[in-house]
Amino acid sequence: MHTLDQLRSGALAGIRRLDLSCGLTELPTEVFALADTLEVLNLSGNRLTGLPHDLPRLHRLKVVFASDNPFTHLPEVLGDCPSLHMVGFKACRITHVPEAALPPNLRWLTLTDNGISMLPRILGERSLLQKLMLSGNRLTHLPDSLAQAQRLELIRLSANRLAQLPGWLTELPSLAWLALSGNPLGWPQTRPEAPLPRVPWAHLRLEGLLGEGASGHIHRAHPVHATPLGVDGPLALKLFKGAVTSDGLPEHELAACRAAGQHPALCTPSAELADHPQGLAGLLLPLMASSHINLAGPPSLDSCTRDVYAPDLRLSAPTALHLARQMAGAVAHLHAQGVMHGDFYAHNILWHPASGQATLSDFGAATLLPTHAPALARALQALEVRAFGLWLQELLGLADAAPPGAYAAALAPLADACAGPDPTARPTMREVAEALAA
Repeated sequence: MHTLDQLRSGALAGIRRLDLSCGLTELPTEVFALADTLEVLNLSGNRLTGLPHDLPRLHRLKVVFASDNPFTHLPEVLGDCPSLHMVGFKACRITHVPEAALPPNLRWLTLTDNGISMLPRILGERSLLQKLMLSGNRLTHLPDSLAQAQRLELIRLSANRLAQLPGWLTELPSLAWLALSGNPLGWPQTRPEAPLPRVPWAHLRLEGLLGEGASGHIHRAHPVHATPLGVDGPLALKLFKGAVTSDGLPEHELAACRAAGQHPALCTPSAELADHPQGLAGLLLPLMASSHINLAGPPSLDSCTRDVYAPDLRLSAPTALHLARQMAGAVAHLHAQGVMHGDFYAHNILWHPASGQATLSDFGAATLLPTHAPALARALQALEVRAFGLWLQELLGLADAAPPGAYAAALAPLADACAGPDPTARPTMREVAEALAA
């Protein structure tokens, strides 16, 4: 985090990213001295209600973050910034999104956790749009112009007020990641599965933070009393943050985890937390060995909807095939249980590089599918088939070329079929799993 003193002294000359969180009520004029280099401006966590009319003087500006500020509308001046393609105003007080506020090169828009009830028609005319984060608003419908968003790959709509889905949504050729839970869509958001065992907070000892995701913190926890799980060793405890995240609400993740059940390649909970002193919800999950690592990192500001793999990561062709078979089986299992994962990405896959064993985790964006409407359920599943196909293409790119090319020759057509632009022509995940097994 930078300081005002650094900015005013000229110590930040030439920087490409500026992070200021110091109670600002207006943008310091000294920021314009960085116009020839500044590309990322992060003003999150201030007291801003507007941005200056001459913001476009920052002619190289590509990214603006202004979350956790009391804006009531998205500033129209953003639309005048010629290079701006990523806009993030999460957890503000925005109720109005003017058409003029959307820059022409918009690629990634985050408006999570606001009070927006309507989006401008022009949003669908932003031809570069790839990623749209809208969870936790008051949307009752989407602009039909979004049917033109041929490049839109990820959209988060959880915790809104959508009573039905527009038909064009599942027909978008590039859409692969969708979160819908927490909308009154006409089908249950929870199911009467047998409840998970409950473990009291007082029966656990926390032994360190393992990681953090959009919806919660993962701790290492050790039972200090006998639990209904019959486990004496350490577990992983996911403590939910208790607020709207980019993916949705904690209670819907809990419901999806219960519905998912158990599978060798899924990291699903074995118990729920009870009696947390602050009332936080939590899940107890198997503790993955430290030898298991994330297959990739999450998308970057540049990659937008694509994971970032270690530059030196290479996979043998048999390992790539083993990973593909495990994940296909896991997703096929979820679909058979009426669950769409919603966030099938390599960064949610934990794997053991020596053995190739892998586990799919993080159900924060999961949606329970409409079991009463099989055609709609199939259309929603087809989106996730595309996500799997894109990942399979990435695996092929990581596989060593040394073994015979039979692996690529067999897998490339399957990957292309899964990722194809016509959702109705994609195979089911069951068919994908069977093809990989063969």
